[in-house]
Amino acid sequence: MLGIKRLGLLAALVVVGLAPAAAAQAAAQPSTQDTQYLQAVHQVNLFEITAGNLAQQKGQNQQVKDLGKMFVTDHTQLDQTVQSTAQQLNVQLPADPTADQQKVLDKLNGLNGAQFDKAWVTAQLAGHVQAIQATQTEISQGSEQSVVQLAQDALPVLQAHYDALVALAQTLGVPVPQTSASGTPSPGGTTSPGTGGTESPAPGGNGTEEPAPGTTETPAPAQS
Repeated sequence: MLGIKRLGLLAALVVVGLAPAAAAQAAAQPSTQDTQYLQAVHQVNLFEITAGNLAQQKGQNQQVKDLGKMFVTDHTQLDQTVQSTAQQLNVQLPADPTADQQKVLDKLNGLNGAQFDKAWVTAQLAGHVQAIQATQTEISQGSEQSVVQLAQDALPVLQAHYDALVALAQTLGVPVPQTSASGTPSPGGTTSPGTGGTESPAPGGNGTEEPAPGTTETPAPAQS
């Protein structure tokens, strides 16, 4: 009987020992907001790396080439953090940009010279507006600290990209999306393409003249 009691006690200790581990695993589960942001920003990075390479190859304006190179470097570094964070949280990342983003890349591929430069800047402005909005949403609504921290680190980089694009757009005569009173980018310039999204949580745009890539405004409700 004593042996049976001891076995029972050992079993109880094993169960108690497992409980904290199970609780820790449950606590590490990211929210829908966190998951969708990781997926969205990853697709933004995939798009930006490809678009940046295109800018270096096809751009006529040297500033377009230079920004393209900077975007490749910055978004490659950002995506390394995204992939590492997603792996730790068991979040599956998409393998390709969104359909809307791919349409933009296909269109840019068919352009050259000054026409390419203007289309590239237009698409980048719209994409960065939405990327900034999605990142701000993650910072305010995210629950997994590692994802929120990633967004906090990404925001100044995205804002610097946007500011550089605004300066270049003014040089090239490209319409710039309107900004709020606080200076935060918001979609919808006077004559610039719209930056609406799809129903999927992944980023995407549906511009009228130049389909605009970008993240969702509010990834949590799957509004792109």
